[in-house]
Amino acid sequence: MFSKNTMEQQKNVLTVPTSIIISAVIITGALIWKGGPPQRTSELASAQETIAQKDTISTTLSIVWGDMGQKVASVGAIDRDAFLALYEGWEEEEARRLVDTSPESIVVNKENAGIVLNILWALGLSNKSTILEKGEMADPRYGGPDRFASTGGWTVSTGNPMDHYSRHLFMKMTPEQEARVGRVASGIYRPCCDNSTHFPDCNHGMAMLGFLEMLASQGSSEQEMYTAGLALNRLWFPEQYDMVDRYVSQKGIRNADAKLLLSASMISASGFQKVAQAVKTPPAERGAGGGGCSV
Repeated sequence: MFSKNTMEQQKNVLTVPTSIIISAVIITGALIWKGGPPQRTSELASAQETIAQKDTISTTLSIVWGDMGQKVASVGAIDRDAFLALYEGWEEEEARRLVDTSPESIVVNKENAGIVLNILWALGLSNKSTILEKGEMADPRYGGPDRFASTGGWTVSTGNPMDHYSRHLFMKMTPEQEARVGRVASGIYRPCCDNSTHFPDCNHGMAMLGFLEMLASQGSSEQEMYTAGLALNRLWFPEQYDMVDRYVSQKGIRNADAKLLLSASMISASGFQKVAQAVKTPPAERGAGGGGCSV
């Protein structure tokens, strides 16, 4: 565990303005092997060196925010008082800043990742969405959208959370932007279940959906959305991604881009189980960013 000062000195920043700017120094699987195929005799040493580098670098994500938190709270998708009561100390101050003020951008790090998760959860749940109205959540086979953890588990709205389900138009998207959200959402998974973001049945899925919609409405490309989505997933699931990084290193995978690292084979519940079973060394203990599936 690193001190706050050390982390501030060593962090990467991935910035997401209207068009996402990708930092060239982001540490991902794509940068593990450089300058050609690895030599078999140095494969383990190279993997261990890469892992040591990752353990000293904290990924952060800067995203355009504005009055998004205020909008979600203003319609009751977030009950402001109940939401702020979840936190104390600096966390309450941060939560208050995100729902009471309109910062042009915010930096998501491992300290505030859980707070941002909850606000994005409310955003994804309440923003008017074709995915929520016509996708798997609305499929009669599953008994209705109110039966899922991502809806019934949201306990800090004004009234019933289903009163806000896909009801509020917080951002306008063109048909192409909506389609872009659908394509990217179908390719982003999480280790708590086997469903993609297109089926946001838990809090992480619903929060990622809200995040993707926000990015698309700002004009982000699919690649930019995948890259930003990976940064956010890393902050929410740091221990799981430590394991994924070890797997990528030990297998000598040279082209582990964001799309691969968010795929079902790597980070869905069943995919991650196979990854974990294949890794030779358990991951270093890391602080949890926002891995819990409740408020």
